[in-house]
Amino acid sequence: MGSGFRLKFGTVAIIVQTVFIVLFATLTEYDWRAHPVYSDPNHPSYTNDTNLAFQEENESISHYVGRKYPPFQDVHVMIFIGFGFLMTFLRRYGYSAVSMNMFISSLLIQWAMLVRGCVYEGIFKGNKFQVRLEEMVTADFASATVLISFGAVLGRTSPLQLLIMGLIEVIVAQVNGYVCHDVLHAVDVGESMYIHAFGAYFGLAVSRVLYNKHAQSHHKGESCYHSDLFSMIGTIFLWMYWPSFNGGGSEGDEQHRAYINTYLSLCACTVITFAITALTDKKGKFTMEFIQNATLAGGVAVGTTANMPLQPYGAIIMGCVAGLISCIGYRYITEFLAEKLKIQDTCGVHNLHGMPGVLAAIAGAVMAAMATQEDWGVSLYEIFPYRAPKPDDITNEFQRQFPSVDVETGKGWSAGKQGGYQALALAVTLGIAIVSGFITGLILKIPIFDQVNDEEELFEDMMFWNVPEEEEDGKSEVELAARKYVQDKNV
Repeated sequence: MGSGFRLKFGTVAIIVQTVFIVLFATLTEYDWRAHPVYSDPNHPSYTNDTNLAFQEENESISHYVGRKYPPFQDVHVMIFIGFGFLMTFLRRYGYSAVSMNMFISSLLIQWAMLVRGCVYEGIFKGNKFQVRLEEMVTADFASATVLISFGAVLGRTSPLQLLIMGLIEVIVAQVNGYVCHDVLHAVDVGESMYIHAFGAYFGLAVSRVLYNKHAQSHHKGESCYHSDLFSMIGTIFLWMYWPSFNGGGSEGDEQHRAYINTYLSLCACTVITFAITALTDKKGKFTMEFIQNATLAGGVAVGTTANMPLQPYGAIIMGCVAGLISCIGYRYITEFLAEKLKIQDTCGVHNLHGMPGVLAAIAGAVMAAMATQEDWGVSLYEIFPYRAPKPDDITNEFQRQFPSVDVETGKGWSAGKQGGYQALALAVTLGIAIVSGFITGLILKIPIFDQVNDEEELFEDMMFWNVPEEEEDGKSEVELAARKYVQDKNV
């Protein structure tokens, strides 16, 4: 790709970042908690309401930052270390996996803040979007959606294609989240539908359009001993911090349950994964691909119901089922998708994020349909605000029992109606993800975006990186041929 790639990618990246600067300057400002305090009475900002509120609430702001930042930091580690190293399993694609993960995340965090501001606050209200800690977390979540899709096409796309895919997917994913959360009022605290299922099926749709016959059973599409070890670093980081991913956005007893449920689900999932990988192997040995990925499925599967009163045994059951279906996916379904449906899934995102995400959504719909005031108490109306009675139907007895419930949002929905909307949100998410992913794949096939076509370009760092020279002795003929191919392409 040579100088053509250099000019196109570098130019596009600089233009996009410049546009971001202009949009941030025009559309955003600090949340009031981050505004500076002015002690000079003559300063024009001294008497404004925001500054006075800041001074009065200074102590509570410190508490707010101290409470919100640790879960954000955990999620941040998951995005940049967890996802990055998880995708380093390809023997000759480690540079691209971990570093393009960093580039894409850094780019899309900014883009997600702008898109979310437009989608959720509206572009015609005249107010600037408030940048706060919560937006930092949701921006990381938005980048995670694209990183999941990245896993489906890993090693088969150019950096320019990934840049374009990310810009498109963030917009569509945020619109989907708005429709499902703000219009359908479906609850998904761990974003298993809106991040994991959406990202997986969007990526699979893109992969189907970009199908490359040379990628099937490609010699460089496999792992080696040290690349699998690096990938396990990502697995461990994701596994450790997943409770913050599912519970960081909750409060009080909901957050407490989210941490416990995710913790137990992950543990149970890991046990089942080790068991299934041994049982399904002809020699009774463990398979590292299963351990790297299926052990994490418990975190995805419990995401939608993480803040609900599953009870500890329920969380463990969810983890067991997630580990089982994920292992079955890696053992049998991935090959079926590639051979029969021509859907290539490099990282197996269908098994780690897709199927467990659907499982999470189904569990959420079932829990919503079964939820009662007697079993859930005030949590019923905190988790499902529309289950609260309509304002005109509020009784003194209800106000006495549930004084903290915001009755202004109550619609008097039945359990069945809430469960129905939860299921509808899953259908909408899958529909939007697949259709938009297919369209995005068609866009990425436009020649200007440097599609990876040739066999020697697949799963190869040397196409886009200055790779240090290695001693010729001990290098395989394949590696030498790949180096010669890239050198010839760049001449």
